[in-house]
Amino acid sequence: MTEPRSDGRAIDALRSIALERGASRYAEGSCLSSFGGTRVLCTVSVEDGVPGWKKGRGEGWLTAEYAMLPRATHTRSQRERDKPQGRTQEIQRLIGRSVRAMLDDFAWGEFTLKVDCDVMQADGGTRTAAITGASVAVVDAFDWMLRTGRIKASPVKRRVAAVSVGVIDGEPRLDLDYAEDVRAGVDMNVVMSSEGRFVEVQGTGEHGTFGRGELDALLGLAERGIAQLHAAQAAALAVASTTVAGDGR
Repeated sequence: MTEPRSDGRAIDALRSIALERGASRYAEGSCLSSFGGTRVLCTVSVEDGVPGWKKGRGEGWLTAEYAMLPRATHTRSQRERDKPQGRTQEIQRLIGRSVRAMLDDFAWGEFTLKVDCDVMQADGGTRTAAITGASVAVVDAFDWMLRTGRIKASPVKRRVAAVSVGVIDGEPRLDLDYAEDVRAGVDMNVVMSSEGRFVEVQGTGEHGTFGRGELDALLGLAERGIAQLHAAQAAALAVASTTVAGDGR
């Protein structure tokens, strides 16, 4: 018999979602992304110049970093001071690829946008919460560049959002918390654009294999969940934020 979810949610329900714009006073764009007990602070910093391999092209760049604070989990973890570990590198590359999918090109001049996603509290789905919040922060950072005359138009063409899905005791579920994630026979992270197209799908049979029917069920769950996340993003961005970085910076 399948055990009920610890928070009483239906199998196709998201956790409580909150996207707080302007969570960082000084960043050009920021969002505190909360998926249930998972909280990720996403900030975007705008810097003059681009990496050496892009200099002289008149193009900008957008990159991402990810970190988990020492007490984001039940026990303290060591800071990754010298070089990010393999899992961290994989996640920050995923975030970078995802937020770059918001754009069609980099023709905004030689500025670099650096997205920092710092996990304050982890209860599963940290990468998906990071991507969803980072998308909001990137929109605000480009709007700041527009207001301050650094660019003439925002290059953002779409938003991106992400959610986890998995198979628990043979049952497909949406938006796994940590307790479900560690038990999942199949674990998948799905990133989609606000245009309804897939950006990335990461799926693994953690403790076995899965069939096409299960894959289709998981993708369907993810698609419906991400539609709700895009609605939450749109609602957050529709509300004026008094703490978004001001024009005088």
